[in-house]
Amino acid sequence: MENRSFARMGRTVGVIGLGAWQLGADWGSVSEDDALATLGAAVDAGVTFIDTADVYGDGRSEQVIGTFIRDKPQLTVATKMGRRLPQEPGNYTLDNFRAWTDRSRANLAVDTLDLVQLHCPPTPVFSTEAVYDALDTLVQEKRIAAYGVSVEKVDEALAAIARPGTASVQIILNALRLKPLEQVLPAAAAAGVGIIARVPLASGLLSGRYDEHTTFSADDHRTYNRHGEAFDIGETFSGVDFGTGLEAVRRLLPHVPAEATMAQFALRWIIDQPAVTVVIPGARNADQARANAAAAALAPLSAEAHEAVRSVYAELIRPQVHDRW
Repeated sequence: MENRSFARMGRTVGVIGLGAWQLGADWGSVSEDDALATLGAAVDAGVTFIDTADVYGDGRSEQVIGTFIRDKPQLTVATKMGRRLPQEPGNYTLDNFRAWTDRSRANLAVDTLDLVQLHCPPTPVFSTEAVYDALDTLVQEKRIAAYGVSVEKVDEALAAIARPGTASVQIILNALRLKPLEQVLPAAAAAGVGIIARVPLASGLLSGRYDEHTTFSADDHRTYNRHGEAFDIGETFSGVDFGTGLEAVRRLLPHVPAEATMAQFALRWIIDQPAVTVVIPGARNADQARANAAAAALAPLSAEAHEAVRSVYAELIRPQVHDRW
């Protein structure tokens, strides 16, 4: 698998990683055995970067990963913090950061966390000097090796990229969410900040497996957060209306190479953006993990395929979501 660099971390990782939200909660039930098998299959296929958060299953995702990584120092594990308290800027303090990272260190069974990201905090947090001072302190104390941010909005990403200690920005980027290509990716590349592309399959929409009759379980956010009832609507289907997303996929399917699935096409489109460091598709089982990783072996998509993505976005998606994030 191709490796790309987190320049400010001094690390390289496989360009396809694993998002581990589903190993904790909010995607239906995943047993511990299935979670460990998923992690194993991903790593066997070349994945070296795993992304989780302290709130995924109230720490379950971190704990499962902690069990898995004990004898695998080659892996980079990124976690996130900040959503264990009400989303108020005043809660982003050094004392809370210490408590949150100590909990994650215990869950992951490590002395120093590889990468800790602020987990989509309130917008004012991104321009608060004391927040970055506190993060720098965590690095000095060796609680964490590096820090980054997970964002909802382009302006939040640009504010974080401008800070000299920011190692990474995690942002929603997929064939239904093109806005980060305009400013965020060029700014990150110029600054040496890594880009972690999340929600790469638009919560499964870009897998090509869904239609108008698809339903999801009651404990799946694709059921209970379609209108942003629980958290930012952009995290569910990238904020795109489900029917519109289905139509977008139908228009893109003719451009999928014969040797690829729709999901692999969607992942390859992201990898084709040179400023992306790693893309983090989720997987609920070993087969999905292997199929996701295999997208890295595909040839770059054709110019015609890239133009199709731009055209579908401009016609169907941009009027819905472009100015929201």
